[in-house]
Amino acid sequence: MSTKSDKEKGKRPRLWVVSELYYPEMTSTGYYLTKIAEGLADDFDVRVICGQPNYSARGTRAPKRENLKGVEVYRGFGTRLDKNVIPFRIINMLTLGVSVFLRSLISFRNGDRVLVVTTPPLMPFLTGIAAKLRGSSHILLIHDRYPEILYAVGKLKRGSLTARILEMMSRSLIRSADRIIAVGRDMKKALSGLNEESRIYVIPNWAELETVEPGPRSENELLLEQGLSDKFVFLYAGNMGYPNDIETILEAANRVRETDPEIHFIFLGAGVKKTLLEKTVKHKHLRNITVLNSRPRSQQQVFLNACDVGLVSLVKLMSGVSMPSRTYNILAAGKPILALCDRDSEVSKVLKEDNVGWSVEPGDLDGLVDVILKIKSSSEKIAEYGKNARIAALTKYSLEKAVESYRSVFLSDS
Repeated sequence: MSTKSDKEKGKRPRLWVVSELYYPEMTSTGYYLTKIAEGLADDFDVRVICGQPNYSARGTRAPKRENLKGVEVYRGFGTRLDKNVIPFRIINMLTLGVSVFLRSLISFRNGDRVLVVTTPPLMPFLTGIAAKLRGSSHILLIHDRYPEILYAVGKLKRGSLTARILEMMSRSLIRSADRIIAVGRDMKKALSGLNEESRIYVIPNWAELETVEPGPRSENELLLEQGLSDKFVFLYAGNMGYPNDIETILEAANRVRETDPEIHFIFLGAGVKKTLLEKTVKHKHLRNITVLNSRPRSQQQVFLNACDVGLVSLVKLMSGVSMPSRTYNILAAGKPILALCDRDSEVSKVLKEDNVGWSVEPGDLDGLVDVILKIKSSSEKIAEYGKNARIAALTKYSLEKAVESYRSVFLSDS
């Protein structure tokens, strides 16, 4: 396939975006894929195959087909059972996967570009098969690497039969992709042995600069609402799942509550570890921790500014596996970051290169406590890192910069 033939025909090249989530579903993957599709609509005939909302917009019934901001959207059938019940989640994945596969076989054409994201895990396999059968170029966008993420969270043992099967399938998927888009440099390094390095592109997710900017702390609604305006606040906002090292932050909060009662922690979000968080706070009487439910994306301007320092946290062995997108929105709010992450991870690279925060190895409780107390007494460094954070968001992690990178990938020869 070549861009020249597209131009000779006087037609925009056709780009298919395949994702379980798309507008009005605006959880992380839904938001990013929606913005990518809309951002490329002037240069490509963009068409989307997705499912019905089943996360933050669960209960909404979107049209089976509609045109949104120049993007033609096709929504396939899939059960929408409770995704928190594993068997139900598998059924959802299978039904939507078959529906998307059939739509792809009908719709893809020779010379089309096809972008598919790696979640849910079945989707890229079926989409890749359909693309090959129809002569379309297959581009794989990797947000999370499987089965590596399962090893990191202790849900799968390396060397087991299941692990070997999943590794074989993953290698096959990566090697068969015409191009791969990784969201971090650590991920590209991990993938380089499985695909030609020249076919692997690094395109970070971006900061939502259109809705998030630094806001005055003294007027912050959340801090006023919780009576925390006079506290030094560390904020964890986002998913509290198995890949997130919540435990070390909890124990650090327990240690510093007597040392410095002005330090306070806000946890805002949902996930499987939220129950552990709430039980620990109650059992240990951790009055220096406030636990809040998730708030919609539209309220990020408020809650991301409800702190002095933003927290990003991953368990060990997540380098090259995933990159928390919340990192970029913390930068957009002009907040320094304290991260629990592997030293060679993309998070660590961002903190060092952009001079925007501090990092500690996951599980390093003593190190985390020391850094927390050090940060509290570093007002000049906090101001410097906060200023650098906003500059980095504006100059390196904008939607426009990301869309231009995607455009370059899709316009290049396969």
